[in-house]
Amino acid sequence: MDKPGDVRETLRFEDNEAAKSLLGENGKHLRYVEFALSIRAHARGNEVTLIGPAEGVAAGQSLLTQLYDLAKGGIPLSLPDIEAAVNFIREDPSQELRQVFLDSVVVAAGRRRVVPKSPAQKQYVEMMAKYDIVFGIGPAGTGKTYLAMAMAVAALSRREVSRVVLARPAVEAGEKLGFLPGDLAEKVNPYLRPLHDALHDMMEFDRAAKLVERGVIEVAPLAFMRGRTLNDAFVILDEAQNSTSEQMKMFLTRLGYNSKAVITGDVTQIDLPEGKRCGLKEAQDILEGIEGIEFVYFTERDVVRHKLVQDIIRAYDRQTGSSK
Repeated sequence: MDKPGDVRETLRFEDNEAAKSLLGENGKHLRYVEFALSIRAHARGNEVTLIGPAEGVAAGQSLLTQLYDLAKGGIPLSLPDIEAAVNFIREDPSQELRQVFLDSVVVAAGRRRVVPKSPAQKQYVEMMAKYDIVFGIGPAGTGKTYLAMAMAVAALSRREVSRVVLARPAVEAGEKLGFLPGDLAEKVNPYLRPLHDALHDMMEFDRAAKLVERGVIEVAPLAFMRGRTLNDAFVILDEAQNSTSEQMKMFLTRLGYNSKAVITGDVTQIDLPEGKRCGLKEAQDILEGIEGIEFVYFTERDVVRHKLVQDIIRAYDRQTGSSK
């Protein structure tokens, strides 16, 4: 039964295949739209009726109409795509979703697309395409490393660079791991595991392994960057909040001709020993405003992990604020 003030809007989608992609298997895409926009949606054949507050129904109409046009244009729609589209429409009801999906990063493996899922992620992708040094700063789960990896693999597949270098400080996250067995590579591998995981999500395991073996893709601790000049490379420094002041300066001065550097980190999760200056925080103060260097800041609204992660980040932020 309609509530007082509810409005109804019926949409008809003539293209059966596009409508099927839009609604999702067993209507799961439509169910998500209902939940996210706090409206009701009923599908009957190729007709969808939206019921609820005028603002929510208008957002749902814009969302579904634009996504249907994308599906008719041959763009496949997955649930993460629907989630991304909802984020943009909630942020700006006049957002043209075609622009968002055209800004997707095409990764080599199977022509897979990685679509930015929030306005900050879209800005991040645009800045990485335009500038040679970009900082992505914000909480965990906001796609900082994942999008940087997608851009790096895409640049490699288009032969815009000849290699990709992925670096990370080897700093323990609040717990002592003791003396690890094995040679140097085996000792530092646990610290680099997240980078390997992201890489294997972008391309087939065998292909990634071959590129790593040939040195086309290098995954290494930050300390291994010292004394090098990185030409024709896409370089990513992950977990940069755990770099010292000296390490950050060393890393930034490794950049050579035709190279890009993306630095990601979360200044609320610093694991450096007491008394060590955070290289990422210092870089914010020193480099902000320099032409050619861009900073993109993420918040909990950009989190693309489990929905509870946003609530966890807000709770910790409130606790941190109240304890100051």
